[in-house]
Amino acid sequence: MSAERDAPGYDVPMSKVIFLADRRTGPLAPAVPGELPPHGQPALDQRARPLRDLRISVTDRCNFRCTYCMPREVFDSSYTFMPHAALLSFEEISRLAGIFTQLGVEKIRLTGGEPLLRKHIENLVGQLAELRTPAGRPLDLTLTTNGSMLARKAAALKNAGLTRVTVSLDALDPAMFQGMSDSGFTPEDVLRGVDAAAEAGLAPVKVNMVVRRGLNDGQILPMAERFRHSGHILRFIEYMDVGNTNGWNLAEVVPSQEVLDRIGAAYALEPVASGEMGRVAERWRYLDGGGEIGVISSVTHAFCGGCTRARLSPEGKLFLCLFAHDGYDLRAPLRDGASDAELAGIIAGIWAGRNDHYSELRGRNMADPARKIEMSYIGG
Repeated sequence: MSAERDAPGYDVPMSKVIFLADRRTGPLAPAVPGELPPHGQPALDQRARPLRDLRISVTDRCNFRCTYCMPREVFDSSYTFMPHAALLSFEEISRLAGIFTQLGVEKIRLTGGEPLLRKHIENLVGQLAELRTPAGRPLDLTLTTNGSMLARKAAALKNAGLTRVTVSLDALDPAMFQGMSDSGFTPEDVLRGVDAAAEAGLAPVKVNMVVRRGLNDGQILPMAERFRHSGHILRFIEYMDVGNTNGWNLAEVVPSQEVLDRIGAAYALEPVASGEMGRVAERWRYLDGGGEIGVISSVTHAFCGGCTRARLSPEGKLFLCLFAHDGYDLRAPLRDGASDAELAGIIAGIWAGRNDHYSELRGRNMADPARKIEMSYIGG
């Protein structure tokens, strides 16, 4: 349809290339400590974007090998994952999270890899749940998972203080699901996790579907029908050029508008207004009361201007964009005895220098596709 051809950057020639190595590089040089914001005010970057959201990747391991994230050709039995000793401890993560909270963070999302593979992850949730913003409010504490272990973990996570959970599910068709996830799990395994999360009170459960043309785009309507009237929120994500190993091809991107057109032809939709800065999903609801869906349009409708996210890697590097080349090492000063005030100054200085806007550059055919961190390492 025309919306696809009119999408920013659609005419960029892209070929499928899979690099046979993870291109994680060394950390960037430490930033000059910055001036702390006034108490209760968030740190601001060069585009006046506040620091509001922190994504914490707790592991680079996963029990799926999704083709758009961890293709088995690269992440095979010989691939070297991080040793446990390299990972930040739960106490180190909690300390850094507390400092980020004082700089404006109001929402923390635990991710990976598959975060439920990190042993006793509920203990970390419990530590983070004790944090408070400068105004005394608890954090919005969430977690993204492939759902395969969620049925066993949902109650413990809720009891520890988790607020909500987001589950990835790219197809209801068993063969298609197994082909995309390259795993021995089934859609029913994931759906049991979704049900367990809802029963535990981690609601509303958000379900994310990455859509690829010619692969699973025929599942758009079945997925919409499955989650209508369920109380869960289904979100459709444009296939993104994250990392270097997934063979991304722009021709496989299904623009969000096309997704909305397909669903809207069967069930009338209307937009849900939201002025919240940092929200990446555009919300739509069914006119018949069947609930709502979301679309995340990083390729065709860049939302860099409202991005309020920082990302912390498993071993303590701070990344300022999902498509970043390198990160800043926070583990070294943390383990070298830096005080909370010193760490806060380092983080504030890093954020003050931030001007990342990769998706906007991609849309103007100006992005460098060569070196980006892998999504399995830093989280989606």
